[in-house]
Amino acid sequence: MKPYPLQCKPEFKERVWGGRALAQFGLELPEGHIGEGWMIGDHPNGTTSVVNGELAGMGLDQIREQYGEAFFGSKGFSKKNGRFPLLIKLLDCQDDLSVQVHPTDDYDRLPAGELGKTEMWYILDAKPGAKIIYGLKDGVTRERLAQAIEENRIMDALNEVTVEAGDSFYIPAGTVHALGAGVLVAEIQQNSDSTYRLYDYGRLGLDGKPRELHVEDSLNVIAYEGAGATYMKTDLNASGEWLTLARSPFFVTEKGRVSGEWKLQTTTDSFVIHIICDGEGTIRWADGELRVKPGECYLLPANLGDYSLDGSMTVLRSYLP
Repeated sequence: MKPYPLQCKPEFKERVWGGRALAQFGLELPEGHIGEGWMIGDHPNGTTSVVNGELAGMGLDQIREQYGEAFFGSKGFSKKNGRFPLLIKLLDCQDDLSVQVHPTDDYDRLPAGELGKTEMWYILDAKPGAKIIYGLKDGVTRERLAQAIEENRIMDALNEVTVEAGDSFYIPAGTVHALGAGVLVAEIQQNSDSTYRLYDYGRLGLDGKPRELHVEDSLNVIAYEGAGATYMKTDLNASGEWLTLARSPFFVTEKGRVSGEWKLQTTTDSFVIHIICDGEGTIRWADGELRVKPGECYLLPANLGDYSLDGSMTVLRSYLP
């Protein structure tokens, strides 16, 4: 089996805050308010299947079982549950997300086999004035936050940041956060579906009932002194160079601009994931080539070796540290 870049059929998730903007990438959306496209995933709540090449029709879990370390690399498995360690999403936020926080891997109330959730966001597009919630204000303790929640003034305890396309946010587990209305986001995260909601604006869910809050779990897992969250503008000085957006124990994500041919390679330690942010081009490797366009996500096997990106485009690259 010769390795090649894998493209998957997304698993779409309807969310009360979602919309139809992911269709701009040529994706065929089901009906409803589609908030999430799980582009590359191997989770009980959504496992993507390959749509191209010899492995078309196989789920990422089947590829993991059949080709294992050769494709995913010596680091390419979660130490906790053996699954593919990352989950790659595109998010369409037509309304504000709930104010939320994610646990670390060692939180004792996680379901069996579930991971914590450290993640990062790259803003693909943002309406003028769009904002996100990113962390607590200085001096907010568990006691002060609990009181603010009890008195229905939680927003007084939270930081808001105005965002624009190209902004990048690193969100370690324990960081309070929420995407705001009007943003389109690429998300790289641990392979987890663990979210604790602190506040949801009194909103009803898709079933017409109030959405569940998880205040006690949230208060337990928040890193009140900060978890190391950082954000940055990501203007690139030149083509053919990587700018590091996030470096965590779970993934490294970088941004680069392709202008002409850029020769790269995978290593036996880790797969590489490329998200095409804008522009168009080609991925070439020893046995073939693929035309690529915005919104597409590709999993390059660890044993692919030499490959190149060619064209005029902006890409994200993620791999295991």
